[in-house]
Amino acid sequence: MEKIMKKNPLYFCLFLLPTLLAFMIGFVVPFGMGIYLSFCKFNTMNDAKWVGINNYLQIFQGDETFTHAFWFTALFAVISTVAINVIAFLVAVALTRNFGGTNLFRTIFFMPNLLGGVLLGTIWKILINGLLLSMKQTLTTNGTYGFIGLLIVMIWQQVGYMMIIYVAGLQGVPDDLKEAARIDGANDKEILFQITIPLVMPSISMCTFLTLTNGFKLFDQNLTLTGGEPMHQSEMLALNIYSTFYDRVGWKGVGQAKAVLFFLLVGLIAIIQLKITQSKEAD
Repeated sequence: MEKIMKKNPLYFCLFLLPTLLAFMIGFVVPFGMGIYLSFCKFNTMNDAKWVGINNYLQIFQGDETFTHAFWFTALFAVISTVAINVIAFLVAVALTRNFGGTNLFRTIFFMPNLLGGVLLGTIWKILINGLLLSMKQTLTTNGTYGFIGLLIVMIWQQVGYMMIIYVAGLQGVPDDLKEAARIDGANDKEILFQITIPLVMPSISMCTFLTLTNGFKLFDQNLTLTGGEPMHQSEMLALNIYSTFYDRVGWKGVGQAKAVLFFLLVGLIAIIQLKITQSKEAD
């Protein structure tokens, strides 16, 4: 088959066409329409009226919730990224040592990642509110409780997935290199920071990218756990965009403009993060 495709490029195009069409219909066309609608005022696509950059100006001039949601989300993304990666790395180090039951423990740590965001948020809402009610508080009493609750859920769900990536990276570190370092007098701490971490930087880059973008894109858990209450204090960017688009009459264009800014923001942050972490990878 490979030889036939090389001799006749038409076959290559024929096999590529269905995937390319699906990508165009499912992503490129809706994305382009979304950018266009961000410059329009509309209720449906048929009554879209061009208003230029008014929607973007209205985000910063008439909607304080977006600014709060941005800083709330940014703080959450940074703290969750650090916490998840540190915990996942330490768990991976522990589970790559030679002792019985490591596969069982890996499975247990990974299982929370299999649960859907809505189900996860609902379960943890019951658990955390049950604990807070003993102090006559709930997750929606103030934004701090909501922030901590979201952080707990995010860490519990994501640690197992990142652990698997770190385990794969740690298993690729040559034992001979670590043994040679021990012979030269290096202790465990020096081996960890001078050999292990530099050699698993590709895994660190990937896990940091995933956790950082997941932190910014968090929606399901935010919707079910706090719903942005009280008074939008625990509302993250994705939920803020959703609420603007569906809950505020006449603000669909503004909601679409927020979605475009959200895409650019997450993309820019992800590119910067990848550049920084990949520059530290060992050759």
